[in-house]
Amino acid sequence: MDNSQNIATTQPKEKLWNIGYWKVMIANFSLFFAFYLLTPLLPLYLSENFHATSDIIGLVLSGYTVTALISRPFSGFLVDSHPRKKVLLWCFFFFFIFFGGYLAAGSLVLFALVRTLHGLPFGALAVANSTVAIDVLPSSRRNEGIGYYGLSNNLAMAFAPTVGLFLYRFTHSFDILFIIAFVVAGIGFFVDSTLKLPKREIIKNKTKLSLDRFFLTRGWLLAVNMTFFGFCYGVLSNYLALYAKEKMNIGSGTGIFFTLLSVGLILSRLQGNKGLREGRLTQNACEGVIISSIGYTLFVAMPNSVGFYLSALFIGLGNGHMYPAFQNMFISMAKHNERGTANSTILVAWDTGIGIGVIVGGFVSHLLDYTAAFWVSAIGQILGATLFIAFGRKFFNKRRLA
Repeated sequence: MDNSQNIATTQPKEKLWNIGYWKVMIANFSLFFAFYLLTPLLPLYLSENFHATSDIIGLVLSGYTVTALISRPFSGFLVDSHPRKKVLLWCFFFFFIFFGGYLAAGSLVLFALVRTLHGLPFGALAVANSTVAIDVLPSSRRNEGIGYYGLSNNLAMAFAPTVGLFLYRFTHSFDILFIIAFVVAGIGFFVDSTLKLPKREIIKNKTKLSLDRFFLTRGWLLAVNMTFFGFCYGVLSNYLALYAKEKMNIGSGTGIFFTLLSVGLILSRLQGNKGLREGRLTQNACEGVIISSIGYTLFVAMPNSVGFYLSALFIGLGNGHMYPAFQNMFISMAKHNERGTANSTILVAWDTGIGIGVIVGGFVSHLLDYTAAFWVSAIGQILGATLFIAFGRKFFNKRRLA
């Protein structure tokens, strides 16, 4: 029995799907739809428009992740210390407006600059919106609500790459994709602007600034775990299209891959929410990291269409169990005035892993090939899973607050 299991109560359940929760879900879908619409195609854009090599592509795309990573801790501090809606809207506005910069970037250097700066509002926005989601959730449904909140990411991941790849094959115009991303992000900004948040007292912390104001130090080992898992996804999401095209001759299957990945994410979140409701966080996380390890290994060990598509489903099923469990574990180790910090910590760890994955994947594929890069990814996933199962579970159960 998981030590973190909650005792069931006979009290009537509070309403989960309130209007505020719907709005943050829609805004989150818009945010990640705009993001995932471009993600699988940007390597092709840099290769075709600027003739960039794989190592240069890795460096250019990693800039976004690095600046997102830099902004995460500060945004967690801001949403805990200032009016959250104001922080949220400023972040969303700059995230939305930067999509116009891609249309104006006429050289590789300018594109790299715009892409890198775009990571700042993206990193802050993901923290702000997920923290606001916790605020509009009833406390008795928080674990469950955080799990469902991720469905908005997953639905965006399911549809956006497929839409982007279809539009590119139909129009061969990246400008159209940039315009669509701009419009969708604008819709999300508008929806969040109509949000009404419950009043909360902002307690000014008069102590000196320290690391734990920006990073949930109580959760450091789980953050290391998330770095491993982010590394694997960084390699997968950024080099999948090139690997499928060059090594497997699968030119039009990338969209199907992301759709199957998202189907796995959605199914596992729906199925795993019962465990989250009952507080079985570490059990859900263990199941997730093991299933994901199978998926990443299958992806590279079985280089044909069956392995390619089956691995997508396994990775989706695994990550859909793992990520909400880890997010709830971070929240469970945080005080009420540290929710933003807890959210920023898990995202910092994830972004750190993705950034390392983009850079390492680019250099390994340049020096060896994409197969070697994906073997490195699979090994990283297995190491992260082993670390959590051997040490992470006990670490969490000793440090959770209530």
